[in-house]
Amino acid sequence: MRALLIACSRAAYERMQRLESQWKKEEPETEIICRVKCAALPEISEQKSLTDCVGEYFSRVDAIIFICAAGIAVRSIAPWIAHKQKDPAVIVMDEAGAFCISLLSGHWGGANELTQKLARMTGAAPVITTATDREEKFAVDLFARKNGLYLTDWKLAKKLSARILEGEKIGMYCALPVEGAVPEEVHLIKEQDLESPKETLGVAVSLKRADRERFGETLQLVPRILAAGVGCKKGTSEKKIAAAVESCLTEEGICPEALGMVASIDLKKEEAGLLSFCEKRGLLFQTWTAEELRRAPGDFSDSPFVESVTGVANVCERSAVMAAGMPLICKKKIYDGVTVALAQKKASVKF
Repeated sequence: MRALLIACSRAAYERMQRLESQWKKEEPETEIICRVKCAALPEISEQKSLTDCVGEYFSRVDAIIFICAAGIAVRSIAPWIAHKQKDPAVIVMDEAGAFCISLLSGHWGGANELTQKLARMTGAAPVITTATDREEKFAVDLFARKNGLYLTDWKLAKKLSARILEGEKIGMYCALPVEGAVPEEVHLIKEQDLESPKETLGVAVSLKRADRERFGETLQLVPRILAAGVGCKKGTSEKKIAAAVESCLTEEGICPEALGMVASIDLKKEEAGLLSFCEKRGLLFQTWTAEELRRAPGDFSDSPFVESVTGVANVCERSAVMAAGMPLICKKKIYDGVTVALAQKKASVKF
């Protein structure tokens, strides 16, 4: 985690120092950046405006903690707010250390959880105003974030929360195993249950495009647990690789958001097209040696020609299995010289 602390008075600066020390003591892996904007401390105060200082870090940190009046914080973040899926957690503490307020991105950015943590560290009273938290109700966006699920429609998420706050239950279909106690606000629908009412609003946790139609209105939460093994010739463009992977996903009826990683042989670790494809989509890129790929378990579509070039008879299938740690769900497909295979990591969701 990367956090920015901002103090706007001498007392706030002293409190920031104490907080930084305690935070580093409890979580040494957290990167903490401290900044001061205070006329009484000209030797260490930022020369630029507070708004500009915030803008410099807004998209580069996971959390911003202001030690100042809430109004100062609100005005300084206002120009930089984009979307709750992108904004960092924003928290405000008063300089006396009495209150710790979750101000922005309470669920998706984790501000509510961080507020509780900082309040515990400092002895401040946590202030959380998110309705589902105050009512102790199920929050679909928090559920999605904790389980690493891609939330496809924020308007539907808001509509779901409104239904829950009105005391209604929501249906949920989950293609993955479920752990933990299901909240009373959620009616979990099993695959064999054919009575899911089409007129209702519900949630589908699934990789499959077809599950978008589980309910009359379906909020799909997509697990990013798919590994694509890719083989290609040297110099293959990012555009051609993207077209191949997207074609494979479409043919298999899988949501593109399910893709979490791309894998290949180590001969391709510097392949510009593959690197660009992964970078643009925020995908993990992993490679293995020919010897490692030969040890991948399973039945593969071997090619003597591929073996003569790479030292292993199949690249895409074996690398997909290595990345996911599970058998293939889609064997090798060829698209204009690019080979693609898919494997799905073992996963579950927790309430």
